[in-house]
Amino acid sequence: MTVHSGLLTHFSTVVGLPSLSGAFLMAFPALFSIVNPLAAALIFAQVTAGQDRKTCMALARQVALYSAVLMLASIWTGGMVLAFFGITIDALRIAGGLVVAVRAWALLQAPETEEARKQAQATQTNRAPDNNSTIMGQAFFPLTMPFTVGPGTIAVAIALGSEGPPGGLHVVFYGVLSLAALLVAGTVWAAYAYADQLLGLLGRTGTRIVSRLAALILLSIGVQILITGVQGVILSTAHSVLLMAGE
Repeated sequence: MTVHSGLLTHFSTVVGLPSLSGAFLMAFPALFSIVNPLAAALIFAQVTAGQDRKTCMALARQVALYSAVLMLASIWTGGMVLAFFGITIDALRIAGGLVVAVRAWALLQAPETEEARKQAQATQTNRAPDNNSTIMGQAFFPLTMPFTVGPGTIAVAIALGSEGPPGGLHVVFYGVLSLAALLVAGTVWAAYAYADQLLGLLGRTGTRIVSRLAALILLSIGVQILITGVQGVILSTAHSVLLMAGE
């Protein structure tokens, strides 16, 4: 019985995020890929067309701030929300992995469709291009939620936060994930603030190439989260069976 329990404990450590560096190396690409600030910046440039430079910079800073708050809140409090509704971590991993994988597959097949969808979400911000207060009022909705940080990003952030190790390292682990989220938010600010220059540098073709590469990475991460959830269910079931067999 002790040998079986030791093997289960070791295996559960292997299939999770094995280290703090591993947590960062998984969290940053996952969040970056699903936010996709490079592709979103091109639409941001179109939405803010006609605005002065100062307004665009302020809007980019505000959207990045809101994005950081949403991602951090999902990482730090997502587990408590799950506990309140009685949702297990493994169930979230399976659901989140499916959501991310489906989203990534759709983007991988047709990034142009994803661009059109995001542009439709943000179109209303360009109705009064000469009214700075109007466009600044759209900083949270729709430019941050759901244009930049949508349900998929929130699901990924919660799923990543659920991978935390027990004990004192839990806070450090959350700190590493928070650093990844802040770096993604910083990338959002840089991409949005210099969207015009980025548009001239990459162009639509270059952006779609980057989008497809990001979608492939995101698909892999979604599958990995899904596998971890399935493995968690199997381990829990095996542990219960072993406990019943030992009684």
